[in-house]
Amino acid sequence: MEYLKNPNLFPQLPKSKNKNKSNFSRYIVLIIIISFLVGSISALAVSLIINSLYPKTSSTVVEKIIEKPQTDQSIEKEKIKIIDEESATIKVVEKAAPAVVSIVATKEISRYLYEWSPLEEFFKEEWPFEFKFPKPKRIPEKQQIGRGTGFIISSDGLILTNKHVIDEKDADYSVITNEGKTLPAKVLATDPFNDIAIIKVEGKNLPILPLGDSDQIKIGQTVIAIGFALGEFRNTVTKGVISGIGRKIVAGGGGRIEELENVIQTDAAINPGNSGGPLLNLRGEVIGINTAMSLEGQLIGFAIPINTAKYAIESVKKFGKVVRPFLGIRYIIINETIKKANNLPVDYGALIVKGESPTELAITPGSAADKAGLQENDIILELNGQKITQENPLAKMIQKFKPGDEITLKVLSKGKEKIIKVILGEYKE
Repeated sequence: MEYLKNPNLFPQLPKSKNKNKSNFSRYIVLIIIISFLVGSISALAVSLIINSLYPKTSSTVVEKIIEKPQTDQSIEKEKIKIIDEESATIKVVEKAAPAVVSIVATKEISRYLYEWSPLEEFFKEEWPFEFKFPKPKRIPEKQQIGRGTGFIISSDGLILTNKHVIDEKDADYSVITNEGKTLPAKVLATDPFNDIAIIKVEGKNLPILPLGDSDQIKIGQTVIAIGFALGEFRNTVTKGVISGIGRKIVAGGGGRIEELENVIQTDAAINPGNSGGPLLNLRGEVIGINTAMSLEGQLIGFAIPINTAKYAIESVKKFGKVVRPFLGIRYIIINETIKKANNLPVDYGALIVKGESPTELAITPGSAADKAGLQENDIILELNGQKITQENPLAKMIQKFKPGDEITLKVLSKGKEKIIKVILGEYKE
């Protein structure tokens, strides 16, 4: 153990070890410093290059370099505003309900009470128990004969509804508000070509529903219907989507049949009594007037586009009645199926045809079409340069004009195309 006391025994071993450790630490620190300096110089160089190339947008470009690149899909998602559909529906209903009314039709119906006469001159006749026939006694009384829905469109009491809701002759009409108040109503006008009517109640500062643009609706769009369901449950709310647009239907009820074009199909439940009620979008705008339901299908209802009613509303405000332009033809819209079945040269346009009964003429005598020289079996291809198709039917195009307007028709007559100028007349019932 003496060698431990002798400083000359293995004198360099401990000293050499400490020196290596110290040198290694210095190397690590030096490497870190050099790396930091190189990184700083590189960043500065990049910044100087960017500033020289893009002096006004360097900070933006640097940010874009640092950020992960955005795809078109992610950018589009940022622009889409997510709607809480449940909250939106509740808000629409709360705002719309005060302007939706129930319409009740009442009429004087005679009731007869039969009274038996007493025995006449008892025991004076050979047969003492002879009676006279009962004598009916007429007792007039008011009875409710119909119910429907409407909605207020002006603060002074104009109400939009269906024509078939108020078409009972000699009936009195009243309106029940959402608050349960009953108001007498007067029928102002009906649309001769559409299932539309406008009635009036007296009032001031009444709640109204804003009218939307039915030309902008899309299939799959969420819609809300409000109405007097089954004539018993006021302001019943149903919700669904737009299932189809530009439909053509034949609606009937109460002994009447009406053909309606360009209607909206929806799966929002429309029950008896809902007729005349509003079909709303999620902004609370009216895009349609609920008018019919299918008895054969489940949740298949139809509504008249609100743009169809706008002309009628303005006409009533201006003239006190619905003034509609009238061409004076009976026609069917051609499609591929009709083309093949009738061996026609085109798959679009309006084919002028007569009906099954002798009174259903192809051309109305004295009408604008008659004066312009249109004939049965002519095909109207275009109106003012626009093709006539199932998506863009003739009736829809005509409704954009007023009586006295001149229109230009491209007509295929006996295999030859020709241009015809027509001055529209006024429909008179």
